[in-house]
Amino acid sequence: MPKISGGCLCGAVQYSSAAEPMVVAICHCTHCQKQSGGAFSVNVGIPKGSLQFTAGKPATYQDTGSSGQPVYRHFCGQCGSPIFSDVVASPQIDWLKAGTLNDTSWVKPAVNVWCQSAQPWVAYPEGVPRFAQNPPAAG
Repeated sequence: MPKISGGCLCGAVQYSSAAEPMVVAICHCTHCQKQSGGAFSVNVGIPKGSLQFTAGKPATYQDTGSSGQPVYRHFCGQCGSPIFSDVVASPQIDWLKAGTLNDTSWVKPAVNVWCQSAQPWVAYPEGVPRFAQNPPAAG
């Protein structure tokens, strides 16, 4: 199992988690583009509540997802690094921003979501499924 630990650019907010990652998703939605300042956001899904802050505490911005429900975007109040998102529509998962991990060697995207809003020049990883919006719910 990978060791989940990381923090923001300035080091004021640090975290760890003993949980097993549930999924790694590349999100191409326009909100993730704006929050990341890039073409997409690479997110590690971990069980809700498993993230422990070892230094500092993130600030929070309340956004609204495509479901109409809140998305709480947690970030460092000093340097602005996005840390994780709490998406009310996915109540069992917190979405950790992969770029904040101390070790990203194990991060392997399993799915691309919100491809309908992907930048036209983005190259998708080979063999990784793509969905126009969110994948259909399992069940």
